[in-house]
Order: sequence, then structure tokens, then C-alpha cells
Amino acid sequence: MATTKTTAKSTKSTPAEKSTTTKTAAAKTTAAKSSTAGKSTTSSRGIVKAKASAAEGLKELFVDSLKDIYWAEKALVKALPKMAKNAENENLIAGINNHTTETEEQIARLEQVFQIIGEKAVAKKCEAMDGLLKEGQDIMESTEPGPVRDAGIIAASQKIEHYEIATYGTLCAFAKTLGYDDAAEILHITLGEEKQADITLTEAAYNTINFDAAEADENEVE
Repeated sequence: MATTKTTAKSTKSTPAEKSTTTKTAAAKTTAAKSSTAGKSTTSSRGIVKAKASAAEGLKELFVDSLKDIYWAEKALVKALPKMAKNAENENLIAGINNHTTETEEQIARLEQVFQIIGEKAVAKKCEAMDGLLKEGQDIMESTEPGPVRDAGIIAASQKIEHYEIATYGTLCAFAKTLGYDDAAEILHITLGEEKQADITLTEAAYNTINFDAAEADENEVE
């Protein structure tokens, strides 16, 4: 009589299968967390969800913006001497040194504004200024000393000035709207200095530096 053998299928997972299962589960968990994190800041319609510490009124936004530019000016006053040290054109060096002194005065003015509105002078990292200063550093590293680097320093400096002009213009408008007329006058002084600094840089570029840099290109071709 023939005997029929039935082989039972093993239900135990091999080490390799367990590893694959674990990795898959971990990947799904990570993806789920990532999806949740994205939803916490932006909805499916692209609407950004506010942080718990978000400003609810114009004064809060005004104070946050003051803290932002306060950090920016403090970072800039440390970066400007390095730009002056790497520049060669005498007019450019003088202009940077002059603006370093102005920036120190601007920091003092911001502290006055904080006092006028009854807030403590606190700096909050300005991501925009941090990025602009890093770009300036990269430009200096990417150019040879001389007119080409000077032109690069001017380009980086004017980007900074344009950011500051936009910021101080906005701060002046906020201060006036909130009724802080004294603060608005102080901020307007700084706005004027930033505009003049931008003009000075433009004149330095078009009077000599850009043309000297272009001449360096012609010499290379020859």
C-alpha cells in the first residue's frame, strides 16, 4: 500500500525576509512622518499653516522685523572689514570703511527704536542676510585679487544694500501706521544712508572698477 506524504509549508521567515520586512516598515514609517510634517506647514491647496509663535498683529510683525534687521546689521558690521581687506580700489575701500561706521550707528539707532516702542533689543537670525554674506564670501573666494574681485565685492554689497533698503522702507511704513512717529524718523535716517551707500557703490563700479575688470578680460584674450 502506497503511503502519501504531505510536506507542510514552513511559515517561519528567513533572516533575509525579516530584514526586508523591517526595512519596508521603517521606510513606510519615515514616509508617513514626512507626509505628516509637510501637512503641518502647508495644506494640499498650498496654504502655509502658521507656527504657534506666529505674529497675530502688525506690532508683533514690526518687532519681529526689527529683531531680524538687528541681527543682520550686527552680522554685517563684522563682515564689512573683511570685504575692505580684500578690496584693492582705494575709493571702494574708503566707501566700505565709511559704511562700517554707519552700520555701527545704525545698530545704535535700532536700539533706540526698541526703547521707544517698549521692547527689549533682541537679535533674531536673519536668513536673508546670512545667505547674502555667504554669497559675498563665495564671490571673494571665486575671484582673483584686483579689479575683478572688486567688481564682485560691489555686486555682493549692492545686493545687501537693496535688501536693507527694502527692509527699512517697510519698517518706516509699519512705524508710521502704528503711530510710532519718532521711531519712523529714526528708521528713515538709516533708510537714507542705505540708499546713499548704494549710489556710492554704483559710482565706484561705473567710474573705474567695472571697466578695469573688463580690461582684464581683454588682456587675457590677447
